[in-house]
Amino acid sequence: MFADKNDKTELNKLLEEWTDGAPEIKKAFIGFRDHLETLDNAILSFVGRPGVTYSLRATVKDPAIQDKPMFVMADIIDDDPADRWLSVCFFNEMIQDPDELGDFVPGGLLGADAHCFDYDQADDDLEKYIIARINEAHAAMSGV
Repeated sequence: MFADKNDKTELNKLLEEWTDGAPEIKKAFIGFRDHLETLDNAILSFVGRPGVTYSLRATVKDPAIQDKPMFVMADIIDDDPADRWLSVCFFNEMIQDPDELGDFVPGGLLGADAHCFDYDQADDDLEKYIIARINEAHAAMSGV
């Protein structure tokens, strides 16, 4: 569920207008969004900064971890609209990366240590891995 109807409208407009670049990147982003919408108590927001990033952020109602404003941020990197790619980031302490597919980014998420996964080509296994991390972070924030 989106916290603000305008966020959903803006995101849908972006997705409708996204015709350049690799369609598998757009497809993966839509898959991440669709998965987030199925999670209990997930609240989504969207922040667009054309030419820089478009960020889909998710938190939970009444988060158990009050000091974190979200459990995932999925960014469409827009420095070249014809060659967009995704960066999906989590607060470092919310997830594990057993297959070491992501990158540790000191201070990379709102000034806190992050763990980010770059998605720049079709990779079903990486999509599933990122969704597993989304579920892990959601559980951490939900106190499950």
